[in-house]
Amino acid sequence: MAMAEIGVRSSVQQIVFCSSSWLLSLPASVSKSRGSVPGMAWGDLRFSWPSFSSSRRLSSSSSSCNVAQRRSVPELYEGIAKFYDNSSGVWEDMWGEHMHHGYYDTEGSSSQNDHLLAQIAMIENSLAFAQVPDSKEERPVHVVDVGCGIGGSARYLARKYEAKVSAITLSPVQAARGNVITASQGLSNLVTLQVENALKQPFEDGTFDLVWSMESGEHMPDKQQFVGELARVAAPGGRIIIVTWCHRNLEQGETCLKPKEQELLDKICDAYYLPAWCSPLDYVELLKTLELEDIKYADWSKNVTPFWPAVVASALSFRGLIKLATSGWTTIRGALAMTLMVQGYQVGLIKFAIITARKPL
Repeated sequence: MAMAEIGVRSSVQQIVFCSSSWLLSLPASVSKSRGSVPGMAWGDLRFSWPSFSSSRRLSSSSSSCNVAQRRSVPELYEGIAKFYDNSSGVWEDMWGEHMHHGYYDTEGSSSQNDHLLAQIAMIENSLAFAQVPDSKEERPVHVVDVGCGIGGSARYLARKYEAKVSAITLSPVQAARGNVITASQGLSNLVTLQVENALKQPFEDGTFDLVWSMESGEHMPDKQQFVGELARVAAPGGRIIIVTWCHRNLEQGETCLKPKEQELLDKICDAYYLPAWCSPLDYVELLKTLELEDIKYADWSKNVTPFWPAVVASALSFRGLIKLATSGWTTIRGALAMTLMVQGYQVGLIKFAIITARKPL
C-alpha cells in the first residue's frame, strides 16, 4: 500500500466531511473492495443535523406537498446534464455500468455484499413485478430506456430479450460513453443511446412493447407530462415500468409534508438538480388519468437499504476520494448529499418505489 493511502486510511477512524454545516462520520472498518461494505447498514452512519436557515424554508402558507422549485426548467435541464457529464465517469469507475440502486433480499443473501449482483436483481425484480413476458413469442422486441445513464439497463434488456433498445439521456457525455461501451460489447446493432428530452420524446406513438424508466422520474419537472409521454410511446399491450425516488404517501388528513421533511428534500433537490417530488400514490393517480390497465405499485425501500451506505463508503475509499477531488464541485456536492439520502430513508421520508402499468390492447 502506498504511503499516501496509508495516511488516508489512518485518518478514516474519524473521517468527517463538512458541507453546509452538516457532518458525516464513518467507521474505519470499510472494505477496500469495490462497493463492498460487509455488515453495513443505515445504523452504521452517524449524523449531526443542524437547523436549516430560515431563508431555505418553504413558506408555511404553501399547501403543496412538494419542495418549492427555485430553478427554472431550463436551469434544471442544464444542471442535471452537467451533473451527469461530470459524475458519470466517477460512478462507472467505482460501480460499473449500472447507475441505479441494487435490490437486496431482506432475509439476507450473497447479494448483501455483491452490489453488482444486486443491481442486476433490481432489473429482474422490476421486470417480474410488471409481469413482462419471457417467452420468445411474447417478450418485448422494441424497448425504450428513458433516462438511460450510460446504458447498463439498455444493454441488459437487449441481451435478455434480443430486443432493439432506444435509450435517451440529457447528458451528451453519457450518450457518447454509452455508445462506446455498447460497441465494445458488440451490441450496436441492438442498442442506441441519444441525447433527448424525456418529456418530448422523438418517437412515434405506440412504438415500444416495454417502456423502461429506471431512476429518472425524480428528474422530471412535469410528472404528468412525463407519464403521458411514457404512455404515448407504449404500444398497445405494452408494459410501462417506473422505478423512482418518491416522498412518502401522505397520511389521512395531511395536506403536505412536515416542514422538516420539506427542508430535507429541499437540500437534496439543490444537490442533484431535482424538481418537486411526488409520492407513489401521486404516480398511481396520474396513470389512472391515462386509462391504463394493471396499475400497481410497491415500496421497495427496505430492499435498497444496503445501497446508499455502500455508495458513501466507496466515496470515502482512497480511490473514491481521489476521483472526487478531480471531478469538480458539482460531483463533490452530490457525493456529500448522499448522506441526506440516507437520512431521508432512515426517517421514512424517502421511498424507493416501483410503479407499473399496461397500455390497453
